Amino acid sequence: MSSSARSSARRNRAASDSSEADDSTGRSGPKAYHRSRSGCFTCRLRRKKCDETRPFCKNCSTHALKCVYRSPQWWATNEQRRSQRERIKGRIRQTKVMEKNSSLQEYMDKIKALCEESPGASGFDISHAMLPEPNPFATPAQGPYQGSAAIPGALIGLPIEPKPELPALAAPIISFDLNIGSDQQMFLNNNPLQTNLALSGFSTTNPAIPTPPLASNEFFANNYGPLQPFNPINPQGGFAYPNKSLSTCLQTMMPVDEKDRHLLEHFLDNFMLLIFPIVDVHQAGPARIREVFGLMQNNRAYFHCCLSVGAIHLKSSLGMEDQMDHDIMQHRYDAMSQLCRLLSKRSGYMQVIDATLSLILFHCSLGEPDDYLPDVPWTSHFQGVAHLVKKLNCAPSQFNVTLIAWIDIIAATMAGATPYFSHTYRTKHLSGHTSGLQQLMGCDDRVMYLISEITCLESLRLEGLVDDMAILSHVSALTGQLDWTEPADPRLEVPFTSSGAVVPEKLTKIITALYRIAARLYLYSLLPSVDYNDPAITTWLATMIEILKYIPAGSSGFDRCLVWPLFIAGAFASPSSNFRKVLTERVVALGYLGKLGSFGKMYRVLKEVWRESGGPVPPTGEEEDSHDAAADPNFPINTSGLIITWQLEDPSQEPEQLNQPEVLPMVRQVHWRDVMKRNKWNFLLM
Repeated sequence: MSSSARSSARRNRAASDSSEADDSTGRSGPKAYHRSRSGCFTCRLRRKKCDETRPFCKNCSTHALKCVYRSPQWWATNEQRRSQRERIKGRIRQTKVMEKNSSLQEYMDKIKALCEESPGASGFDISHAMLPEPNPFATPAQGPYQGSAAIPGALIGLPIEPKPELPALAAPIISFDLNIGSDQQMFLNNNPLQTNLALSGFSTTNPAIPTPPLASNEFFANNYGPLQPFNPINPQGGFAYPNKSLSTCLQTMMPVDEKDRHLLEHFLDNFMLLIFPIVDVHQAGPARIREVFGLMQNNRAYFHCCLSVGAIHLKSSLGMEDQMDHDIMQHRYDAMSQLCRLLSKRSGYMQVIDATLSLILFHCSLGEPDDYLPDVPWTSHFQGVAHLVKKLNCAPSQFNVTLIAWIDIIAATMAGATPYFSHTYRTKHLSGHTSGLQQLMGCDDRVMYLISEITCLESLRLEGLVDDMAILSHVSALTGQLDWTEPADPRLEVPFTSSGAVVPEKLTKIITALYRIAARLYLYSLLPSVDYNDPAITTWLATMIEILKYIPAGSSGFDRCLVWPLFIAGAFASPSSNFRKVLTERVVALGYLGKLGSFGKMYRVLKEVWRESGGPVPPTGEEEDSHDAAADPNFPINTSGLIITWQLEDPSQEPEQLNQPEVLPMVRQVHWRDVMKRNKWNFLLM
């Protein structure tokens, strides 16, 4: 072969390889540096290669840039593209500076070192600062698994009488009694259920607790109607400063750089309305505002956290792309730097706790499901708080104690682990003391304590420290404990006056009822064999739908305070359940708020769970005829509750098919925790 022929063959072969490479990456054109026409718009603007990974390509992830695959606003004109290109250059420079200073990694390293240290002796008795009881955040000498594998049994075998000063909240009761026998099958309301367990010689019965009748459909229809919007910050009908914005009243008291003033004003005038809706209902006037403002004045880490959150909310509420990213990261970096200084000095632990709790809580209120900006995981934040509490030389504030308890219990359900302070909640439940949870997040403290116990049981089960027979015993006893929190009066009322003001007692009554149903669902999921089409689950979901009618959908309601119970209920909703449709409608009614914070993350996880379990999200048109047991007047829910009888089944025989109820079709049951792990979602849904 001649030299010219060989060179021609090499050129053809090179062209062919180039074409194949272009096809494999979705690119067109012979030049390797030519930007992708199908890649993200950020890479196309920068004329960079794009691997087209979703939701974030490698280039955007490396430089903490917003990765968009739909035409953004700044793509419209050449001038906007030039402005965006300059903004991206600034963000890349900022990212490099942050990497050089390594404040985020330094903070996580300090937290890790803090957790590895021995807690030492605390220099204060917190009982003097709170209630006449043991230190509410003292850890037992033994670890959670040492010496007592059946920790929940220490609590659940004892009836807990409600304190006289803590009136029980009324709500529709739908409980079940778990009876373990020695026959051949398990029954739920006289309907046989499938199981593959082999139990023998075990018999225990939880004492049946009288249950009031469930409110009828006529009751709901006669007591629920259109509601007028209300101002959630002041249930008395007016703000403390009716003629001025909050930022106007406080701007002279808070020194801030002029370039950051708009962030402070936005935080005070807008985001403050979203942080503590339940607290604002219970505390009329600016009590919480004064506390937050005092922290901003005396705690620089907390102050920068507030400015960063103000930038995040400004970006979200105005539908910006990435114009606020520089401000968000600048103040996030400043907050981390302040925390690192305090940890290095081994002083100011109270300030660290205040700022760290705000970082967790504010992100739960506002963070986006797909946050591409670098941040410290909430798990690292709370791990640091849990260990710092043991090093304090003075008592934490009552608000911090309550906030830590709320985060601790919900975080434990996310991980299937024992709460850091589970022993404290058990002690408080037995002694009848509260932690202020009802005033902070709306749910009766007793129900939250029992959720902690359920989480302890799940942790023991996941660790293999309890067998199936012990689980059945604990589920039965915990069911009885949940029954003890049920009120005598099952009626619910709309929690608003005719003028639109919120009635705190009626609101917390509704929220507690929803949390109690979610706790029952969570507890039921620990049984060795669970079918999401069981009548118990169907009835609980139907009741939750009815209870939600008392709270208006949209920004005037309190759906964002119900993330955990809505999440647990949604995870149990089968494709045929009407709950999927109801929840979707309420998400749509929230508008942009439905996409933010824990609520947006909750719905993001549920959509993926529903997709994997089979069946799309139900449409938001006319309501369909669903399998809601509560809608059937002949369904036996107004008797003694849902009764489950567990009996031995011979594993050598095929399941008996006679008299089996019709099972609703379902592709497969998917656990929400597995979905989160596969998608690398580390969400705190509270």
